[in-house]
Parts: sequence; C-alpha cells; structure tokens
Amino acid sequence: MASSRLADIAAVLFDRDGTLILDVPGNADPDRVRPMPGAVEGVALARERGLAVGVVSNQAAVGDGILAAADVDRINARVDALFGGFDVWEVCPHRADDGCACRKPRPGMVLSAARRLGVDPARVAVIGDVGSDLGAAAAAGALGVLVPNSRTRREEVRDAPMVAATLADAVTLLLAPAEDDAAAERVTAGGESW
Repeated sequence: MASSRLADIAAVLFDRDGTLILDVPGNADPDRVRPMPGAVEGVALARERGLAVGVVSNQAAVGDGILAAADVDRINARVDALFGGFDVWEVCPHRADDGCACRKPRPGMVLSAARRLGVDPARVAVIGDVGSDLGAAAAAGALGVLVPNSRTRREEVRDAPMVAATLADAVTLLLAPAEDDAAAERVTAGGESW
C-alpha cells in the first residue's frame, strides 16, 4: 500500500486573507467575509482525515492603526463560523518594519501553532498565497504549499516547493500517494500551468 504525505503531516496551517477568505484590505465588517474557491472543502477534507487545522495570519493593519484588535477578532470569529472552527489561531498584529519574530516570513507563528497543537513543526504543512507564507513554513522546518491568486508574484510561484490551484487541491496534494510526488508537485492553476 502506498504511503502518502498524510503519514508525515499532522497539522495544516492556513493563511487567512487570500487563502481562506477573499482579501479585502482593512475589512472590519464580518458580513463582507467570503471564502476563497475550494477553501471550505479543503479545510473540511483536512479535518476529515484527522489533521489539526489552524490559521497563521499577518495583520499589520492593527499595527498601522487601520484596524483595532477587536476588528480582527470579529473577522476571525466569522471565519471560524464559516469553516467550522479552527484548532489554533496565531495572529501577528505588528507592522512590517517592527522586527517581531512572529510576522511571516519569520517562523514565530508557525512554531507557536505547532507547539500549541503538540506537533513537531516538521509534521506541519502551511498553505498560503504569497512567498512570505512559504518562507515562514521553510524557516520553521514545515512544508509549504502555494495557492496563487492575482497578488501572487510569478517568482513566488517559480520558487514554491508545491503549487495548487485551490486550497482544496492543496490539501488533496498533501494526501497524494508518495510515489505521485514528482507528478503532483505542480498543478494547473486557473487554466495555466505554473
């Protein structure tokens, strides 16, 4: 019987904006929260396969004074309601130039989430839409999967260890039999082969 990446992965951490939900900069209105295509199905699939699920999200709008922490909490509560709840949330409220250890691409949130879940970071996958998501995964010793969208840069796609068209495809890729690794590392996203 073929082994799969699932044999090695115990938890999946998702980026929030642009990965789980549509990215609406500065959004403080939970009614404007909409899931990305395939996101609800992907989280449900991970949960069905017994994986812990969590969120790691940069929220510099708090540090910039655009949003209050309570605004982010309301959006996160709406995300929890749409997706059936997450086992762990890690949010970095710092500005890009604050030099904190948690802001992606630094590993702080991934390491903290893994610790809180009781999982070795090497058994964690991080799914995100930009290079900083995958940078945080790599810095923590976790596996990164990129789900590109309109703000993903071409070089981020080129440099990603794994690329999937949707979040559901990314989770399916993680569950693929190990012998399918070479063929499965790149999938078609939006009709274009990345």
